[in-house]
Amino acid sequence: MKINEYIDHTLLKPDATADQITKICQEAISNNFKAVCLNSSYVSFAKKLLKESSVKLCTVVGFPLGASPSEVKALEATMAISNGAQEIDMVINIAALKDGLHNSVENDIKLLAQTCHSKGVILKVIIETCLLTDEEKVIACNLAKGAKADFVKTSTGFSTGGATLHDVKLMRETVGPDMGVKASGGVRDLKTAKEIIKAGATRLGTSSGISILSEETTN
Repeated sequence: MKINEYIDHTLLKPDATADQITKICQEAISNNFKAVCLNSSYVSFAKKLLKESSVKLCTVVGFPLGASPSEVKALEATMAISNGAQEIDMVINIAALKDGLHNSVENDIKLLAQTCHSKGVILKVIIETCLLTDEEKVIACNLAKGAKADFVKTSTGFSTGGATLHDVKLMRETVGPDMGVKASGGVRDLKTAKEIIKAGATRLGTSSGISILSEETTN
């Protein structure tokens, strides 16, 4: 698979304008990226831009803190799906995980998985690796797997760090060969992208997809 087919072309900045969203959608279409990932207020707008393409429409839920109630996350996901979202990237309740409330975390993910899968939509679970110990990362991945999520994802890109080779390898080892692993945050060049994919990532969340592809064509 080519690098472009791994990329979720991402724009989640709070000040992203309609013109910028139009630009990333056009870039995703022209470069055949796997998906665009944007805030849910732009889902309906982006759906019209992507309607003639194979590019998937992804949005985020409970973003970037993961601290909203499960029912609110489910409603947010339901609204996004009704507006055209085909993939949902949710943030876990990080504090609940660190407090050892594993059943609560799993039930949070499970509700979103059920909400998404009932509509044929993929669920990715952001565990925010930079805030977790390795033990907590393993627990989070196992909870996501047990809740029937489709992917685990490293980061929001809005906390203290992004994807690392160590974390991607650990996540892949934990979830096994069949579940998706999305690396996001800090994937800005071709060398890093290739290393992350080799470590086990099946999707890359990045705002640097164009520059990564330009490196690929010049090498």
